[in-house]
Order: sequence, then structure tokens, then C-alpha cells
Amino acid sequence: MNNYSFYKGGKAFYCLFFFGCFLSFTPVLATSMLRQLQSNTPQNILHGIITDGTSPLPGVTISLKGKTRSGTISDYNGQYSITASSLDTLMVSFIGFKTAIIPVKGQQTLDIVLQSNTTELQEVRVNAGYYSVKESERTGNISRITSKDIQTQPVTNVLATMQGRMAGVEVTQTTGVPGGGFEIKIRGQNSIRPEANNPLYIIDGVPYASDPIGSIQTSTIYPTFNSSPLNSINPDAIESIEVLKDADATAIYGSRGANGVVLITTKKGKEGKTSFTLNASSGAGSVTRFMKLMNTSQYLEMRRQAFINDGRTKYPKRDYDINGTWDQNRYTDWQEELIGGTAAITDLQGTLSGGSQNTQFLLSGNYHTESTVFPGDFLYKKGGSQFNLNHQSTDNKFQLVFSAGYTVQNNNQPANDFTYDSRTLVPNAPALYDSKGNLNWEKGTWNNPLAMLSAQYVSKTKDLLANGVLSYQILPNLKLKGSFGYTDLQNSESRINPSTIYNPSIGRTSAISTIALNTTKRSSWIIEPQINWEKEFGGGRLGILFGGSFQEQNTSRLFQSGTGFSSNSLIYDLASATYQQVLVSDETLYRYQAFFGRVNYNYMDRYILNLTARRDGSSRFGPGNQFANFGAAGLAWVFSNEHFLSDSSWLSFGKLRGSYGSTGSDQIGDYQFLDTYNSSGVSYDNIIGLQPSRLFNPNFGWEVNKKLEAALELGFLADRIFITAAWYQNRSSNQLVGIPLPGTTGFPLIQANLAATVQNTGWEFTLRTVNFSSKDFNWTSSINLSLSRNELLSFPNLGSSTYANKYRIGEPLNIQLRYHYTGLDPVLGIYQFEDQNKDGKISSPDDRLTVINLNPDYFGGFQNQLRYKNWKLDFLFQFVKQRNQSFDNGLAGYMTNQPERLMGSWQQPGDPGPYQIYSAGYNLGAVMAYSRYGLSDATIVDASYIRLKNMAVSYDVPLHLKEVKCAVSIQGQNLLTFSPYKDGDPEFTNPGYLPPLKIITGGIQLTF
Repeated sequence: MNNYSFYKGGKAFYCLFFFGCFLSFTPVLATSMLRQLQSNTPQNILHGIITDGTSPLPGVTISLKGKTRSGTISDYNGQYSITASSLDTLMVSFIGFKTAIIPVKGQQTLDIVLQSNTTELQEVRVNAGYYSVKESERTGNISRITSKDIQTQPVTNVLATMQGRMAGVEVTQTTGVPGGGFEIKIRGQNSIRPEANNPLYIIDGVPYASDPIGSIQTSTIYPTFNSSPLNSINPDAIESIEVLKDADATAIYGSRGANGVVLITTKKGKEGKTSFTLNASSGAGSVTRFMKLMNTSQYLEMRRQAFINDGRTKYPKRDYDINGTWDQNRYTDWQEELIGGTAAITDLQGTLSGGSQNTQFLLSGNYHTESTVFPGDFLYKKGGSQFNLNHQSTDNKFQLVFSAGYTVQNNNQPANDFTYDSRTLVPNAPALYDSKGNLNWEKGTWNNPLAMLSAQYVSKTKDLLANGVLSYQILPNLKLKGSFGYTDLQNSESRINPSTIYNPSIGRTSAISTIALNTTKRSSWIIEPQINWEKEFGGGRLGILFGGSFQEQNTSRLFQSGTGFSSNSLIYDLASATYQQVLVSDETLYRYQAFFGRVNYNYMDRYILNLTARRDGSSRFGPGNQFANFGAAGLAWVFSNEHFLSDSSWLSFGKLRGSYGSTGSDQIGDYQFLDTYNSSGVSYDNIIGLQPSRLFNPNFGWEVNKKLEAALELGFLADRIFITAAWYQNRSSNQLVGIPLPGTTGFPLIQANLAATVQNTGWEFTLRTVNFSSKDFNWTSSINLSLSRNELLSFPNLGSSTYANKYRIGEPLNIQLRYHYTGLDPVLGIYQFEDQNKDGKISSPDDRLTVINLNPDYFGGFQNQLRYKNWKLDFLFQFVKQRNQSFDNGLAGYMTNQPERLMGSWQQPGDPGPYQIYSAGYNLGAVMAYSRYGLSDATIVDASYIRLKNMAVSYDVPLHLKEVKCAVSIQGQNLLTFSPYKDGDPEFTNPGYLPPLKIITGGIQLTF
């Protein structure tokens, strides 16, 4: 039996403690006794060292729990001392670390190790343009991908790397032709003018003009008819891409951030031994999906029935497919013949990098070639180099960063996209070549599609981008910085139409051959001085940034044409043309200046305030309207750093953030406010006259986009599960549009501000999980989902304007007004439509009132990254819920091939169809009904899809050589597609043009 004494050892303390707990049932009495007890407890000096486990932490706050007037701060060596009793409890807090709560328990020496309050994910710094910020501390919405995501994709355009990987960023490939471009929308369409919705691109701090180059008369990059300058950027040279979306992130760019900002950072040299990396890959590309078309027997059955339905007993002479002129048993799969080729793709890149502690460098070169799926020998070639130099002084006060990139592109393509022909040519059309290997014209009975191979398009582009950044820390908390950038782009295009593209039976000669030449030159310089001051005090950090931006951009264009040559061999010599004409010859100068600022305060890593502002000036507006002010405020509360959650074992991170502000837009082109004249090109009395081209209107000003956002970020189990949910609302007003004018004025339109308001609202969700993590096996997943709604909120006098048949209040901008299809007349077998205005007849536009929304309902991506020992697997599924128009093959029964599904057309009274009666063009009722059918809601079908967008498998070969590393890989793009859409590729919104290709490549990487 143990005998306890109330007067020995520490037992008296325990007795008093339990007695105090008992008295807690009477709170006032218990508090009074506890204070009395503490006041009678001896006070001692407690001291020790505070570290992070490896090094001392200066500036740590140490206080006594419940005593507001007590406290101290650790010195430079992490040492502290504080007067405390044995009953006191220490509260130890420091920015970036979890608050420690430690009972004193009579100790006189107490060393404390603080635990980091952020995971690796939270510590990642993201590029916000003029500054960088930790993921855990950002108040704005910034999406990011890195070289790890980019290097797994066999693509040539930087926008392709972002598809399906970023919430709120909708990227669509516009063509599968090499050198083509992409469309990008960041949180929807803000401007009524589609061409005014491009984001701002910043490459290593230098604004990069994304305006298309080329001319509709020369380019054959359908359907945009121009080349994308973004093809000049080598994806393999990119370290990271950040997309700024909300007001807090974009307002510091003012008028340039209305549609979002895309920040591209190229790779930099790293400290260490000089190394050389060689990447080589080769692969093939092909069309992802073909339409299922009729074969010869099905097609001829349709054609014969069409003549029977039309009451025709004889086949006209021009109907060679059915009147016996052409072989009735011949069959050609024209899709396989014209767009079923294999594009050969090769890539080669070498990188040399290394450096000392103070100076690092990187030098790389790349070469890419890609043929086409069209017949013929056509090739797209791209080569370039990248150089980067980083230097800092021994005392780390002076820093220099210089980067430069130069790219040359040479694109040779046919002047015709064969996709439409491949879907409409009749299956028993003649062979492409005769017995001698020449183009077959079948005695003049058809136009051989391969004749267009001689009508070639050639484009040459040279692009230089250079940037230098100098910074010097003049005081411990004060840094001066200057950024200097220069870009130079030169593009020349030619398109020839020789007489050989015509049927020889017509008798055309080189006298009608033509050439079109276009030259575009665009150069710009920018200077941005900045000053940055940071200071820690009062448990927080204050940062102030102020700077200016001064830019000038010069663009010149020359478009010429020539007609009539003595020989087609002289067609590229414009001086040999009989008729020469200069259609465009102009030079524009764009000047821009701005002053911007940022104030950021972070209090104890819990409460963060971010204020940004910018005053912009643009030469694109008239006097009095050239300047505008924009700004935003962002707030964040990192509630996971609060004391009541500091010991949470399940919640590793939690943040509420929100922002509100305004940005603007001046994307209207140059000199739009001036009363301008251009050359008439017509000689009168040996004098070339001038003609007015634009009306004077100095009163229009900036578009304004007001942005509001609220978001929640949660991390669980050391951020193994990380969730972000964001809601946004963007309203764009004061729309800059060309207001149409009556023809009697002599001008098509006048540039002005329209009092219309466009709103984009939506939700964005991202989920990142670390499913498994060990020495040999890692598996991470991420999924993003975007739900958006675009709406025209207001448009004064819309009904009486020229936009009355294009837009509707309360509906998205991207709509079509169509007839409403009501079904098939079971007696006549003809399509029927609703008389929506009830006037007793079907007419356009009075009965085209059904609104079709062509914006996606939602889109996103699901990515997985797995590593097992030396193996790596990365794959991405992209998904989109959307509608698209079915392909129009023409009237079923006419001399064009049709989808196989049209075999289910109406045959006799009572037949439900679903497709109308065949007609060879003699049944006017059927012809008119088909014309309306193509403009009705019946042709808008579900084009939703899930696509295995990207897959990459790599293996690190164990060479057991310290100086050599080797990795082999297989990469694929657009590999599998699951969709109810039947007319080709569902992603592609331009039927009749070449869709994106399925690409598979194999490669090897060697590092010495």
C-alpha cells in the first residue's frame, strides 16, 4: 500500500490542481484562486534557443499565454530569455511556422524547435508578373503548369500545352494544318468583337503581340486564314506558364489584363557542372476520326431514288456518276485518299547549361519538321535558339538576367484544304492519275482535286525576342530594378494560283495565273523601371512596388498581287506579271505608357491585403480619352494558421480569399479615332488619288471590365488532398465596336463605345491528391472543372440595330438564331418548321428565333502522374460538354456523297424518316426545306466528348555511369476520343477543315 503525503515532492501541486478543477464549477471563484496561486508562484528567468531544426530563427515572438503585457523576441542567433513561473505556458509564433504552445513546468533552460507551417505545395512560388508570391500567400487566382507537364506533350504551339490542364482556361485547336493556331478564352468572352478577346502574353517580362500575321488573300491556314505568331515559342524551352485570371492578379496590367494574362517563363541555367542534354524524337500524325459515308452501291441507290422521287426518267448529261459515263462499280474512300496520309514529325533539341554560384548560363537550339496528311510533298520547318545568362555579385546586391530567343519558320502548304472534298466527292469518281502517272481529267468530266496541289502557299517567319533585367539592392529593404525588352517579327507569305489548277478542257493559259504577296513587319521595345521596398514589423511584412511602363510598337504591311504571266515558271517574279497592284501599303505606330503600383501587407501569415493600381495611356484613343485608371483589392485569410487550428492533424491548409477591381481594353487597332485617307490605287490624269477610309470620332474611350471573385482553398493531411473552389463574375461595359452606318454615308461603320454590358459568371474547381508516395512508387492525380455562363445583360435599342439578328438580351454572345424544326411531314416527306411569328409563312429572319448556345456547358481535365522506380507514366483525359453543328454535305440526292445514316430517309407516305425525301434538285419544296433545315436547330447536335488528350511513358535507363543519363519515352496526343458526334472530330468547331491530328512519337534523352 502506498502512502501519499500532501507535504512531499510535487504532490501538493497536484492536489491544488485538482482542487482548482473542482472549483471550476464556480468560474468566478476558480479564476480568482488561480490568479492568487500564480501570483504566489516564484518567477524565474527562462532562456534557450529557437531553431527550425537546423538553423536558429531570429525575430521569433515569445509570450506568456493569458498575459498580454509579457513577451520578447529572439535575437539574431535565435536566443531568447523571458521571466516566467512554473505555471506559465509559452506561446511561440513566427511567420511560416506553426505556433508552439509549451508549458514551462519549472524549467530554466528550454530550447524550442518550430515546425514549418507550410507544405512543399504551399511553398511553391508562382510568377505574378511584376512580382512573385508563394502559393499559400497569393490573394489572386493564378493557374500554373510547369515544364514537367509541358515536356510530356508532342506539340509545337504553346497554347496546346494548356488544354485541359487549367480551370477557367478554354483552349481550342482551330486546324490540324502545321503552323496553324489555337483559340483561347480565359473565363469567357468579354468583348462583343471576337478579335478583342485575346489575353496578354508576357514572355520573360516582355509583352508579345499575339495579333495574327498574314493575310486572308495569301494564307491557307484555314479557317482563320492566318498564322499564329505563338508558333515561334518553343514549348521545350518553357519552364512554367502562369495564367492570371481575376482582378487582383490582372489589374496591375491595367488595360492589358481585361482578358487575362499568360506569363511564359523560359528555362534558366542552374549552378553546377556544365552539362549537355540532347533530345531527339520522331513520330507520326493522322486524322483522329473520319465520317462514315456511303459506299458506291448506297450512293447510287440514293441517286436513282432521287430521280424517281423527282419524276425524272432520264439522267442529264452532266450527271456523270449515274448516267454511265463513270464506272458504276468504282469505289474510292476519298477521306483516306485526300486526308488519310501520315504526317512525319521529327524533333531535335540540344541544351548546354551550368555555371558557378554567381553566374549561370543556358544555351539551347531546336529543330522541328512536320509534313502533312494531304497528298504531295509539303513541309513545315521550324528552328531556333535560346540563350540565358544569370549573374549576381558576391554580396548579392547586384543582379543581371539576360535572355534572348530567335526562331525561323518555313511553311509550305497546299493552297486548298482537301477536307471538304474528301467528304463530298462521289465514291465512284474517276481515278486521280491516268495510266501514265499524270493528273486524270477523265475527258474533262470532272475537276481533279489534286490540281490544287500546284496552288501553293509559302510562309517564312523570323522572330527575335530579347530581354534584360538589371537590379540593385541599394538598402537592405530597398531594391531598384529595370527591365528592357525588344521584339522583332518579320513574316512574308505568297500564294500562287497557276493556270494548271483548272480543267484543261477550259483552255486556260498562264495569262490568267495569279500571285499574291504579303509582307508583315512588327517590332517593339519596352522599358520598365521599378522600385521595391519590403519591411518586416509588427508581426507582419509590408511590401511596396512602384514602376512604369513605356512601349512603342511599329507595324508595317505590304500586300501586292500580280496577274498574267507569259509562263507559269515566272509566277514568283512579280515584275513578270502583266497586271500589278498594291492593295495594302501602310505603317502604324502604337505608343503606350503606364504607371503601376502594389501594396501588400501580410500579418502573421494569416491576414493578407493586396492592393494594385495602374494608370494607362494609349495612342489608340483621341485627345482627352487617352488615359484611364484601373485597380483592384485582394484579401486573404489563412485560417489554418490560427491558434485554434495550429494543432489540427487533418487540416494542413485553409484559406479564404476574394478580390474586386477593374481592368480595361484598347484592342481596337490603331488610328481608329482619326479621319484617315488611303490611296485609291487608281490613276486619273497620271495622278493616284486619295480616298477617305475612316470617319473622325475622338469621343470613344476604354472598355471597362469589372471583376469580382471569392474562393476557398483547403488542404488535408499535409496537403495530400488539396481542393480549390472559386466563383467569379466579370462585367465588361462601354463596348468598343464598329457601329454600322447607312450605305448613303459612304462608310461601312464608325468606331464608338456601345452602352452594352456583357457578363461572365462561373465556378472553377480543382482537386489535387497524392494517392501514394514512397521511395519506389508515387502517384498523384489532379482534376479541374469549369462551369461558365456568358450573358449579354444590356444592349440599348438592340431591336433596331444591325445586331438585331445576331444577339439576344439574357443570352450568350456565341449564339445562333435558327428555325425550329418540328419534324418530318409523313405524307410529303419534307422537313417542317415552326411559324414562330405566326404570320402564316416561314421566312428569314422573322422565323429564325430559336436561340442556340454554342458555348460549352462545362469543361475540364483529369490528369494522373505515376512513377515506379525508373518508370514514369503521365496521362490526361480532357472532357467537354458542348454542342456543334453537323456537317453539311448538301442536298441528299444531289451529286455529292452523304453520311451513311441518310440511308434512313423518307421513302413513302407514312414513313417517319427521320431524314427527308431524296431529291436531285428538281423538287423545289424539298430544296427549300433542306435549305431551312441547315439553318435550323435540327443540325445542332451533341458534340460532347471525353478524350485521352495526352499520354507519356518514359524509362530512365540504368547506365551505371555517373556522368551520363539516358531516358527513352513514348508520347501521344489526341489518342482516344469518346463522343456521340458523328461528323468527325468533336473538338473542332469548323466542319469542312482539317481537324487536330492524333500524334504518336518516340524519343530519347541523353545528358552528359
